[in-house]
Amino acid sequence: MTYDSLYALFIEELVKIAPDLDPAAIGQNDQLQDDLELDSMDVLNLVAALHLRLGVDIPEDDYVLIETPAKAASYLAAKLGNA
Repeated sequence: MTYDSLYALFIEELVKIAPDLDPAAIGQNDQLQDDLELDSMDVLNLVAALHLRLGVDIPEDDYVLIETPAKAASYLAAKLGNA
């Protein structure tokens, strides 16, 4: 998968977890917790959704590497061997 497709997939899963978010208003560098106001359970649910969708394990120590949509897309690309 390309960076762009992973970015779109991440936004899609993010909006499923937090349906009050407007996908068009989410910036590439918006922090999940600080800017988008996800709580720790939302982040955990997002990680679980990404695992189900992509089969990617994201250890808790790596959560900082998916803290923005841009960082998440790069991280997922690297985990899937597409970096």
